[in-house]
Amino acid sequence: MIGRLRGVVVEKRPPQLLLEVNGVGYEVEAPMTTFYRLPEEGEEVTLYTHFVVREDAQLLYGFVDRKERQLFCTLIRVNGVGPKLGLAILSGMESEKFVRCVHDDDSATLMRLPGIGKKTAERLIVEMRDRLDDWMPDIVSGTSVSGSALVMANRPSDRMVVQDAISALVSLGYRQQDANQAIGAIKKEGLASEELIRRALKAMA
Repeated sequence: MIGRLRGVVVEKRPPQLLLEVNGVGYEVEAPMTTFYRLPEEGEEVTLYTHFVVREDAQLLYGFVDRKERQLFCTLIRVNGVGPKLGLAILSGMESEKFVRCVHDDDSATLMRLPGIGKKTAERLIVEMRDRLDDWMPDIVSGTSVSGSALVMANRPSDRMVVQDAISALVSLGYRQQDANQAIGAIKKEGLASEELIRRALKAMA
């Protein structure tokens, strides 16, 4: 089991990043809440990870915060919720908000996330409620992105950034048309793809 990695961020292509650890490159899937807190490419970061082995793939999921990894692991134990939907949930809303939705029986807010219908939302609330009784929401404080992190410096062209943002939203489960409309409505020159995604997710919430 790979529980933690410390290395250099080589590439960020949400929802996937490439982390070099002692000369080995690890492909890691991560929610957007983690991407918002990653350092620039070429800088070092520590990620708490969850390793999933399937018949057709071995996948590694990474999180900046230990509590967020814990919430992800709890989510994917819910019937019908796999790692992909778990990433979509954590990307679409902050952990505090998700916990609040569960405790408040707020299925309507959960249903705004891609891949979550009424039955799935209700199942999440029923199965997660008892598992979150002792969960203290402390992982979101200070997660806002600094202005310097939102402005590209020596990054790919704006067109490529927009394409990356749209691809990330589609990977998270949003329809291509909805992703195009959301990014098209808020795209602004000079912004990194992570910030475009953050604004689009907020607009679609």
